[in-house]
Amino acid sequence: MGRGVILSSFLRAVGQLGDKRFRRVVLLGILLALALLVAVYAGFLQVIWWLTPDSVEVPFVGPVTGIETLLGWTSLLVMLGLSIFLMVPVAAAFSGLFLEDVAQAVEDRHYPQLPPALAPGWGEALRQSVNFLGILIAVNVVAIFAYPLAGPFVPVLFWVVNGFLLGREYFTLVALRRLPVAEVRAMRRRNGIRIWIAGTLMAAPLSIPILNLVIPVLGVATFTHLFHRMVSDGR
Repeated sequence: MGRGVILSSFLRAVGQLGDKRFRRVVLLGILLALALLVAVYAGFLQVIWWLTPDSVEVPFVGPVTGIETLLGWTSLLVMLGLSIFLMVPVAAAFSGLFLEDVAQAVEDRHYPQLPPALAPGWGEALRQSVNFLGILIAVNVVAIFAYPLAGPFVPVLFWVVNGFLLGREYFTLVALRRLPVAEVRAMRRRNGIRIWIAGTLMAAPLSIPILNLVIPVLGVATFTHLFHRMVSDGR
């Protein structure tokens, strides 16, 4: 199974973007991610207000006021900058909560002969999404500091790092609907390079505004196709 199969799986996923279940997951992921980022910023701003004095005595100048306002605007700019890197991982993690809708939509259209999937419970879906969120945020925060050292290879670093993470997570989430954990891990080891390549295909559009917000849905749909192709090929 080469890159042609990966590309065809991706194109089949793109062809289903009009599905109402796809649109619902995209919207929920965006809204929940925005809500979380706003809540984090509001909490951070409240801490600034608590810790910042009303005025600071500056030698030869006198009391200077408005420090909390200055810090508040500065923190807003910092949060906006960080959101460029964190919005997609957070939206991806939240979208993981609704994996079943996307994968089921793909199977209903393309694999109607399959028996019912072993859908994970809400608690398991939440645990997987929280784990994925933590991994993605940690790696991307580390990558932020590595980007200045990468020079012209920043996009490559971004795609490789996120491609590995996205491929591993999306494949695991999709495969666990049909196979036990041990079989999923074994299958992931056998197809590690293919999964990484497919994940990188998902990671490449992450740097494109608007398009990057549908990547969680496209990723789940693409890996649903890839998983069933691997099963049919005995991989």
